[in-house]
This record gives sequence, C-alpha cells and structure tokens, in this order.
Amino acid sequence: MSKATKRKHVVKEVLEDYVTPTEDQQIMRVLGSNGNNLHEAVTGSGERFLLSMPTKFRKNIWIKRGDFVIVDPIKEGGKVKGEISFILYRDHIQHLRKLGVWPEGFQEDRTSGERNEGTPKERREGKEEEEEGDSESEDDDSDLFVNTNRATVLYSESEEETDEDEENKGRT
Repeated sequence: MSKATKRKHVVKEVLEDYVTPTEDQQIMRVLGSNGNNLHEAVTGSGERFLLSMPTKFRKNIWIKRGDFVIVDPIKEGGKVKGEISFILYRDHIQHLRKLGVWPEGFQEDRTSGERNEGTPKERREGKEEEEEGDSESEDDDSDLFVNTNRATVLYSESEEETDEDEENKGRT
C-alpha cells in the first residue's frame, strides 16, 4: 500500500467512524506536545499522563492543545501511561454526549472551535456591547497583533524638513 493510500484510509477512519470507549479506555484532553510523538494529557478527574501517538497517525493526523482523544492504557508503562487510539472531533464529542458516556470532568468544557466562536446569541450580545462602548475604544490599538519578529521603526518629521519645505514653497 502506498503512503498516499494509507493516509487516505487513516484520515477517512478518523473523520467518519464514531467510536465509543471500551471499559478500559479513557477519554482525555491533550494539554500539549512534549516531542517525540509524546503528548501530555489530563483525565476528567484531573490526573495527568504522558501518551504516545501510534505510527499510523504520525504525519497523517495532527492534534493540538485542547483536543480530546480516546486512550488505551499501557499497564507496564513507566512514564508513558497510554497510547492514543482515536482522536475526537466536534461531531464525535456531540455523539458521545448524546450517548451519555462523556466524562463529568469535561462537561463544561467546549471544543476549541466552540470556544472561539461562542453561541450565536453570545456573539450578538458581544457586538451590541461593542457598539454601546465609548468612542475611545474605537481608537484603541491595544488589541492589535504586534509582530515581534520585525524591528520597530519610528517615523517622525523633524523641524528641519518642514523648514526646507516652506523655503521651497516660497521660491516657486
């Protein structure tokens, strides 16, 4: 099987299959990547573990901080206590909540996309509050992105330049 065919099947499996965790599997939230395909994750009860990513997901499926995964425990593991068996996306999470198998510790949590977007009602209320704000908030640039990779250059007009411009105008 070629790499492209393998990738196609792995991506299709992750996106289209709805999996429920077995008795020994757990649902965990990824806290971050530690490198070498190891990820730190937390359970619904607050326990932290290191997880390994199996080779079938490597360079095919990407996970980031805040994503949810289904984990197979590794009983003889020293530092690494589990292996990721399935990556959960928004549709998978909604399916698991409907089935009632979603952990209590993650009930209030929303996926990263839902956190950024909010509900339509929350978005409307936020826009109304912005419109009611002072005119000073319109001129406030504190929330703009600042690129720290570029050197900041300050441009200012000196008095000498303005004097020369006035003299040139007088001559013409």
